[in-house]
Amino acid sequence: AFAGEVSLRLCSTRVALEGINKPVIDRIIRVDHAGEYGANRIYAGQMAVLGRSSVGPIIQQMWNQEKDHLKKFNELMVAYRVRPTVLLPFWNVAGFVLGAGSALLGKKGAMACTVAVEESISDHYNSQIRTLMEEDPDKYKELLQVIKQFRDDEREHHDIGLEHDAEAAPAYSVLKTAIQLGCKAAIFLSERI
Repeated sequence: AFAGEVSLRLCSTRVALEGINKPVIDRIIRVDHAGEYGANRIYAGQMAVLGRSSVGPIIQQMWNQEKDHLKKFNELMVAYRVRPTVLLPFWNVAGFVLGAGSALLGKKGAMACTVAVEESISDHYNSQIRTLMEEDPDKYKELLQVIKQFRDDEREHHDIGLEHDAEAAPAYSVLKTAIQLGCKAAIFLSERI
């Protein structure tokens, strides 16, 4: 097993870590990995409830993009040698429960959840873009490109949610506020632990 580990380590993509602001980059990659992991679990929960409904294909399409995002952050974690948040097992359950719970309110409930989460995530990505631009746009060019692309995907999911009557969900503003508070807490915790 040891020989396998060594060869795996030699093959993995590594980034030149000299001169980067490691604490900032660690925090960004850790929280983004957690966020994409949570988003995957939310869409999994929604598909469990609404997979066979008329919005099933739309949810699946958004989920597929989230799977690509997670794959990329898995690669970045290895490249930058960042440990995941210890809260992943919690986000695993919480994400699925949020996805399934919002879907149990119906299609509009699922879309309200999507709007709330994706708005929080794209705002969060924007603040990370500002941080990296202030740090050094050339040094963090690849990371900036990834985050900008994913931010645009999340905005698109947000807009899809609105197009599918998210705002007509029962108690939309209460639901949205509650979910966004949860997102803020998840971001705060995942950056740190």
